Amino acid sequence: MYDSIIKGGTWFDGTGAPSAVRDVGIRDGRVAAVSAEPLDESGCETVVDATGKWVIPGMLDIHTHYDVEVLLDPSLSESVRHGVTTVLLGSCSLSTVHVGAETAGDLFGRVEAIPRGHVIDAVGDVKTWRNAHEYAAALDASPLGPNVAAFLGHSDIRAAEMGLDRATRTEVKPTAGELTAMRRHLDEALDAGFVGMSSQQLMFDKLDGETCRSRTLPSTYATMRERHQLNAILRTRRRALQGGPDVARPQSLVAMALSSLGIGQPSLKVSLLSAADIKAIPLVAHVFPALARAVNAFGGDFRFQHLPVPFEVYADGIDLVVFEEFGSGAAALHLSNQLDERHRMLQSESYRRQFRKDYDRKFGPRVWHRDFFDAEIVECPDNSVVGKTFGQVGVERGGVHPVDAFLDLVVEYGPKVRWRTTISNHRPRVLDRFAADPGMQLGFSDAGAHLRNMAFYNFGLRLLRRVRDAELAGRPFMSVEHAVHRLTGELADWYGLDAGHLRVGDRADAVVIDPARLDAGLERYTEQTMPCFGNLSRMVNRNDDTVNAVFVGGRYVFGNGAAAPMLGSQRTGRFLAVA
Repeated sequence: MYDSIIKGGTWFDGTGAPSAVRDVGIRDGRVAAVSAEPLDESGCETVVDATGKWVIPGMLDIHTHYDVEVLLDPSLSESVRHGVTTVLLGSCSLSTVHVGAETAGDLFGRVEAIPRGHVIDAVGDVKTWRNAHEYAAALDASPLGPNVAAFLGHSDIRAAEMGLDRATRTEVKPTAGELTAMRRHLDEALDAGFVGMSSQQLMFDKLDGETCRSRTLPSTYATMRERHQLNAILRTRRRALQGGPDVARPQSLVAMALSSLGIGQPSLKVSLLSAADIKAIPLVAHVFPALARAVNAFGGDFRFQHLPVPFEVYADGIDLVVFEEFGSGAAALHLSNQLDERHRMLQSESYRRQFRKDYDRKFGPRVWHRDFFDAEIVECPDNSVVGKTFGQVGVERGGVHPVDAFLDLVVEYGPKVRWRTTISNHRPRVLDRFAADPGMQLGFSDAGAHLRNMAFYNFGLRLLRRVRDAELAGRPFMSVEHAVHRLTGELADWYGLDAGHLRVGDRADAVVIDPARLDAGLERYTEQTMPCFGNLSRMVNRNDDTVNAVFVGGRYVFGNGAAAPMLGSQRTGRFLAVA
């Protein structure tokens, strides 16, 4: 009667309803039965004993940059192994629907820390589509591991119509014909089932390549008229705008949030980057929930995206995107393709004087706390500095300024100096409050990007651990059922996707989790080579004992740290179109 049965587990349906011990029967990719009585296993190909385990709907990751990786390795196994069965592409104004290979390399290479050459090769070798319909069809025909949904990137359509050079000049405005073409591309994408459009105003996201190097993304040059016309399409079609305001201009945050309000017209779904407990500006933690409540109280449909785990990042030398937010740091990253020249610049006293000035400027909107006493060295050819902060190294070297201690090591060892710091989400009580706030969407993993800096593929499991631990300690901040709902059905329903639930008739995307292994192993990092990117090593999480089974479209694809043979060779996921 059933293709697969998951038996004896504590079942969560993704709606927030009470959990219960049930058998789940799967047939033809859908949930065929949820039964308090044992199901007939006769002729059943796959039976998973989930006794003592949790059975939840597959989780959604609403903020990824898998746009390049999915072309080369559509298994996207790094997310699947952690129980994510649906991912959204096209975040931060970036997608590969319309631009060519070179422009895609310039858009993704530096902003998302995906080596430009790999982006160019991937798009150049694989791209066959000419529009959003063909893009969706191409993805759907590939051996997808998880389900995929997509935003159309504003920078993508702007660069495709205007050319990257014209699209990144302040004095150049799109012609009437170019603006009409952008609107047409967006309408076509929504017809193809895209969840909406992403548009970025953040000014420290910079272009790679030579022609337009270090200019900001094309969407940051859009006029209010251009944004308004594109938003009007999203508003009418009830699709979402995913945006990133400029952290240096708080008014851009307020303006993007208020765009959700529909005065005499429908509200606009807006999901913004990002609500975080920023170390550099602790009081801002009160602003995010208050702004969301205010906008929604007046009829908006507004959410902040939130990463519900500490935002810990790693860096090799000076190659880290947070340096883009101030002048001397951006100057160093501008020369990342001219290493000899950068080496000379880092040694010069005039440059160091400016860097120290930028570092010591502690007030004003920013992301990085700019504290080298809060930056631990984890690898270095000089073993005497490993385990110390750059600030400590400076003190030990006779009171050297922390900036000089950092730059001295970078000059001597370059990217062989590996270090880490936590930028935000460092206070557990604030994290708990954000995780339960209805104005927050749980996501922002950056999966597929920042390969050497850290993306957060298992953020959902880490949230479930915190919720379970709080319950056991007698200080719950939300129930496990509510947490599962927030990671699954709540997101699917808001974006209009056939995912995130595990009831009779629903897509059979399911995850079996051992709650006893929701432990410190979830925070363990390791290096994993990426064959699709020339065996580049990326940082990933490994918690193979926690996730015992993952089903996508009713088929077993992963469990206990091992992929099923079909993952990446047979299609299990689909391109999920919004109806």
